[in-house]
Amino acid sequence: MTEVLRRGRASLALSFFAQGVAFALLVTRIPAIQNRYGVSDALLPVFLAAVPILAGVGSVATERLVKRIPPSRLLRWSQPVVLLALLGVGAGDQLAVLGFALALFGLAVGALDASMNMLGVSLQRAYGRSIMLSFHAVYSLGGILGASLAWAGAHWHLALWVSYLPVVLVLLPAVVVGSRWYVDGKGDEAEAERGAVSDTGEVGRGEGVVFRALLPLCLVMTFAYIGDSTVSNWSAKYLQDVLGSSEQLATVPYNVYMVTTLLGRALGDLGVRRFGAVAVVRVGALVAAAGFAVVAVAPGAWAGMGGFTLVGLGLCVLVPQTFAAAGRLFPGASDAAVARLNVFNYVGFLIGSPLVGALGDAWSYRGAMSVPMVLVLVTFVYARSFAPQPDRYGGGHERPRTADVGRGSNGV
Repeated sequence: MTEVLRRGRASLALSFFAQGVAFALLVTRIPAIQNRYGVSDALLPVFLAAVPILAGVGSVATERLVKRIPPSRLLRWSQPVVLLALLGVGAGDQLAVLGFALALFGLAVGALDASMNMLGVSLQRAYGRSIMLSFHAVYSLGGILGASLAWAGAHWHLALWVSYLPVVLVLLPAVVVGSRWYVDGKGDEAEAERGAVSDTGEVGRGEGVVFRALLPLCLVMTFAYIGDSTVSNWSAKYLQDVLGSSEQLATVPYNVYMVTTLLGRALGDLGVRRFGAVAVVRVGALVAAAGFAVVAVAPGAWAGMGGFTLVGLGLCVLVPQTFAAAGRLFPGASDAAVARLNVFNYVGFLIGSPLVGALGDAWSYRGAMSVPMVLVLVTFVYARSFAPQPDRYGGGHERPRTADVGRGSNGV
C-alpha cells in the first residue's frame, strides 16, 4: 500500500468529518435560524425543502462535470463553499441573505457529497478491501461533534455567527491543506475494458450507466434515508407525545442513534471483509426493521429508545455499501453511477419526514413507524445487488488497483 494512498485516505476522511460537522451545525440550529430571520412556520418548510432539492441539482451537475474535471478538484472547491455558506447563514439578517446562503449550501453539498463518495469508491477499489464504511463513520463522528457544538451554542444563547465562526476558521484551512493529497482514479479506458452493465443487466463492454441496473440500489438508498429522516425528525416528538417521556429525555434518542451509527460503521468494514457485503446488508436491514418494530409497539420511553438504537445499528451500513456497490456494478463509469445514486439520498430525505408526519396525523404515529420498517425490509430482497461483480480475472472480489489509482490531485 503506497504512501500516496494512505495520505489520500486520511485527507478524504478529513473531508467526511468536516461535512458531518457542518451539516449537523445547520440542521440542529433550525429553530435559531428561524428566529433570527423571522421565518414563519408556513415558509420554513419551503426553505428546508429547497436545500435537498438544490443538492440533487448539484449532484446531477457533478455527474456531468466529472467528465471534464477530476472529482478531487470539485471536492477541493465545493467544501470551502459549504463552510462559507454555513457562516453566511449565521451572519445574515435578511430573508434574501438566508435564501441565497441556503441555496449556495444546497448546490455545494450536492457536489460535495457526490465527489467525496466518488473518491471513496475509487480508493476502496485501490485498497482491494472494504474501507467505505470507515469514511462514513468519520462523518458520523463529525455529526456528533457538530450536534454537541450546536447544543453548547443553544445552551449559552450564543449568536449563530459566534457558534459557526470558530468552526469555519478551524475547518476551512484544514480541508484546503488536506485537499492537496486527494487521490483520483485514473485509467478510465482500462476500467471500461473490465466491463459495465448493459441494459439487460449483463456485464458488457464500453457501456455507460444504465438506470435499470442501478434502480435497485437507488431504491435502497431512498429507503435508507426515509428511515434516517424518520429518526432525525420524529424521534423526539414520538417519545414525548406518544410514549410520554420528558422533554429532556426526548432529546436522547437521536444522540444515541448517532453514536450507534458511528460504532456500527467503525466495525462494519470488518464485517464486510469477513462475511461479504450481501450478508452485512441483509443483517443491517433486519436489525433496522426490528428496531422500527420495537418503536411501534414500545410501551414506554426506554423501550422506544432501545428501538431507535437498533435502527441506528442497522441503517448505518446501508448507505456506504450502496455507494460501494454502485462502483462495483459500473467499474468503467463509477463516478457517474455514484453521482446519480447520490440524488436518491435527497429523495429519501424529502419523502421521509412528510410521509411519517402525514400518516401520523391521518392514522397514528405508531402505525406510521411501520412504514419505514416495511421499506427497510425491502432492502433484504435487493441485497443480491451488493454482490461483487465478476471481472476479467475471474472471481468476484475487489482487486487492488494501485496502478490505476495512485496519484494525488496535485499530480503525485
